[in-house]
Amino acid sequence: MAAGSGVRPLTGLTVVALEQAVAAPYCSSRLADAGARVIKIERPEGDFARGYDAAVNGLASYFVWLNRGKESLVADIKDPADARLLHAVLARADVFIQNLAPGAAARAGFGSEDLRARYPRLITVDVTGYGAGHSYSDMKAYDLLVQAESGLAEITGHPAGPGRVGVSVCDIACGMAAHAAVLEALIARGITGEGARLEVSLFDGMADWMNVPLLYFEGTGRAPQRVGLAHPSICPYGAFPTLDGALVLLSIQNEREWVKFCAAFLRQPDLPSRPGFESNNARVANRPEVDAEVAKVFSELSRDEAAARLREAGTAYGFVNGLSDLVSHPALRRVTVETHAGPASIVAPPALRNGQAPVLGRVPAIGEHSAAIRREFAA
Repeated sequence: MAAGSGVRPLTGLTVVALEQAVAAPYCSSRLADAGARVIKIERPEGDFARGYDAAVNGLASYFVWLNRGKESLVADIKDPADARLLHAVLARADVFIQNLAPGAAARAGFGSEDLRARYPRLITVDVTGYGAGHSYSDMKAYDLLVQAESGLAEITGHPAGPGRVGVSVCDIACGMAAHAAVLEALIARGITGEGARLEVSLFDGMADWMNVPLLYFEGTGRAPQRVGLAHPSICPYGAFPTLDGALVLLSIQNEREWVKFCAAFLRQPDLPSRPGFESNNARVANRPEVDAEVAKVFSELSRDEAAARLREAGTAYGFVNGLSDLVSHPALRRVTVETHAGPASIVAPPALRNGQAPVLGRVPAIGEHSAAIRREFAA
């Protein structure tokens, strides 16, 4: 631990994670980062996310990202001896997370209601695709399926057709919500002494993120349009190519910014007084002409010239980068995690505590801790 960083806030807590893929491992990885002991239960072949790719020293990128700091225990919850072992671990645990197929944990004797009755201080977390109590409850759910079902795909992409968000946002939204709920339940348990039964679904996580487009649709009868690298209700807010081939995304948030942008960047201080340019509503309705005026100026400037003039105008902007640009981005923070295949450099967790990122634990091999855990919890 780095000098001066202090004790990590969840040190002393034990999390049992009967998990695979992304959503549940995202939640448990954050608990591990905060100092919790996370015991990950795997099949003999391991979490299937181990096989998604071999990009990180022969290991899967998703697995390396989401399983640092965990212990791997290979166990079969349908085997009576392994079931007894798991109950011995749960008797001392604080949190139990599972994202098996709907009903699988309960059929094996690890349903949240039974566990809560048996271990009153335990916080159980059921991560599902669509939640319980309706016709979708038994549906298998993967990230892209939920992107489609939640309406996210309809409002994402180019006008030519729906698009997929390029990362697993439904899984991540669910994992973030589960993590926050666990922390709230731990705080509540510190007051009441009682655990809690938590339920979080991929669909609910993304539906929450879809509040604005949903409310807009219900209020206007129109879905936000797919406009690629533009904003459906603000203009100008979009991407424009420069003379040397860079793509610059700019954002105008209010009329004061628009007036300054016209004067300092476009060199047209009278433009805000022209019909079709005088307010955001007018500019949205007149988007092709507005964008044409902006695009003309960008096409005459290099990337560096455009950036300098945008800074002069006080306009918010960013470059549309590729992953090769992200690698060397000045704001990118990275940390090294150890794996059984060698060290891996990953993006650092977003939150700093007292100016420092958390120290991340090692990514385990399949069953790396099985023997030690079986000895520790032997009856």
